[in-house]
Amino acid sequence: MLQGTGSDVGKSLLVAGLCRIAARRGIGVAPFKPQNMSNNAAACPGGGEIGRAQALQARAAGLDPSTDMNPVLLKPEGDRRAQVVLNGKALRSEEAAAYMANRGSLLPSVIEAFERLKSAHGLVIIEGAGSPAEVNLRRGDIANMGFARAADVPVVLVGDIDRGGVIASLIGTRAVIEADDAEMVAGFVINRFRGDETLFADGVRFIEDSCGWRSFGIVPWLQCAARLPAEDAVVLGHAMPASGAILIAVPMLSRISNFDDLDPLRAEPDVEVRFIPPGQPIPREADAIILAGTKSTLADLAMLRNQGWHHDILTAWRTGAHIVGLCGGFQMLGKRIEDADAADGLAGSADGLGLFDMTTMMTLEKVVRPMSGTTLAHGDHVTGYEIHTGRSHGPALSKPFCELEDGSCDGAIAGDGRLIGTYLHGVFASDAFRSRWLERLSSGRSSTLDYEDSVENALDELADGLEVALDVDALLALAR
Repeated sequence: MLQGTGSDVGKSLLVAGLCRIAARRGIGVAPFKPQNMSNNAAACPGGGEIGRAQALQARAAGLDPSTDMNPVLLKPEGDRRAQVVLNGKALRSEEAAAYMANRGSLLPSVIEAFERLKSAHGLVIIEGAGSPAEVNLRRGDIANMGFARAADVPVVLVGDIDRGGVIASLIGTRAVIEADDAEMVAGFVINRFRGDETLFADGVRFIEDSCGWRSFGIVPWLQCAARLPAEDAVVLGHAMPASGAILIAVPMLSRISNFDDLDPLRAEPDVEVRFIPPGQPIPREADAIILAGTKSTLADLAMLRNQGWHHDILTAWRTGAHIVGLCGGFQMLGKRIEDADAADGLAGSADGLGLFDMTTMMTLEKVVRPMSGTTLAHGDHVTGYEIHTGRSHGPALSKPFCELEDGSCDGAIAGDGRLIGTYLHGVFASDAFRSRWLERLSSGRSSTLDYEDSVENALDELADGLEVALDVDALLALAR
């Protein structure tokens, strides 16, 4: 089990890389995360949803994603409230304090999912959440040491040297956790190192001597990691500036979800995907604006208006920009949204931006499924997945975006193709559709990117880098 000295230290990609290494060695391997908190979710072929990080890890292992890989998924609906997804299905929404008080009751379900994976695979590589150093959260823990102790799995602690203070982080974790928890730790990994590793040799020895744990290696800053989907929206706040012939603006909604929908566009060499933070206007020079998915459509629609972004979007539409709404973003582009049962956050209703003549009624039933289809405008094959509440209806849907493989239609298209709305997440990963859409933004521009192949190559590069940096044989020998 890989645990971290804090959030966003790189646990998810380390697990993905180790899964790819094990799979290349012929080991039947599966990823597992007892509890995840993320609005980036993936639809499983057998039904249900899990964190997208675990879906990427499953891909690295050569597997389809399964709800057993992430039995508890928390999807934030606000600062203190989240939807609890258990074994892939929405269980309830509750306040943080209530969840923390009762989460221990979910441990049997977590262990059952883990045992199913153990029985089906020769190796399970587990990812913790947050940090075991959060000792105020230790009682009832199912995500870190609480799980490790219950399942009797050895722990490797990951520290991120790029953010600074890694020596204090590792030694501090050893100092504050319970003695019995510390006994579960077999060693540590230093992640995201830049520069000459020999200059940190004394630091490694100091950590080993202070903690009584061994080092399993120092992982350098691997550039391929930037080509793989990130788990948390926090990365959007410190993304490196980019430039390109095509500018695509994406408002950073407060409950933005499945923002990796934009990764294929970010991978294009001459495209700049600019995430617009609160307090900044959407640039008038944007060639396109994409409204991404959201965990709470009404709440983020209110935020969008509070930021004045609705004026920017409507102005951009009138002056010739392209507009795309993905899932919740699609719902916002309609005339009205109704949520009488608080199915998507708090109960209420609001007028949308009115670009599509349609109304969305939120329902307690959630659609979760992988799906593919064909665009009706040009016959491009598109693949993706649906994760949403709500049903949209109205005249706008008489011109759907695509026909799905089950014979139903999805989304809407208007303005000679300048306005697109779809419930299909991941649509920009379909190369033919993405290339044709980008051609509309910049006449004559063509795409040569094979996005899915680029992800596979990045996973292989990640595994190659970890093979060199880590004592992989010693890590695998820990498994029991």
